[in-house]
Amino acid sequence: MAHITLKGNPFNTNGDLPTVGSKAPDFVLVDGDLQDVSLANFAGKKKVLSIMPSLDTPVCQVMTRTFNEKAGGREDTVVLLVTADLPFAQGRFCGSEGLDDVKPLSLMRGKKFAKDYGMLITDGPLAGATGRAVVVLDENDVVVHAQLVEEIAAEPDYDAVLASLG
Repeated sequence: MAHITLKGNPFNTNGDLPTVGSKAPDFVLVDGDLQDVSLANFAGKKKVLSIMPSLDTPVCQVMTRTFNEKAGGREDTVVLLVTADLPFAQGRFCGSEGLDDVKPLSLMRGKKFAKDYGMLITDGPLAGATGRAVVVLDENDVVVHAQLVEEIAAEPDYDAVLASLG
């Protein structure tokens, strides 16, 4: 269980992020066409899993814009935004912002991803949402970087994420 805060108020997650060097848990998430996608859909690419509560919050929006700009244009990398938002809302935000270099994915059909990645908030008013984290996978789905953002209202270490991509 990880301990996180929102503006100083403590919460817990159901577990911990996958560790560097481990094989990432597979997942099934929903894309903008309401299709199920898994790690296999991105085979052979490095993956930045940008895990966040909702694109309807300012910090999540900044994170999305930043990853679109800094990592989204790489041919060998895909940036996956994982939120509980419905695919329609994800698409509206990314479309209105011109964020074409990120791929939003929704938890709408279940919380298995959040549980498997140790990011499901288990208590407090945000129970059921995810915490904020970034997990970077290599082309073989091995974790090369994992950062839990302990304060949900803070941004991740973008430089560390980019360095992990090589």
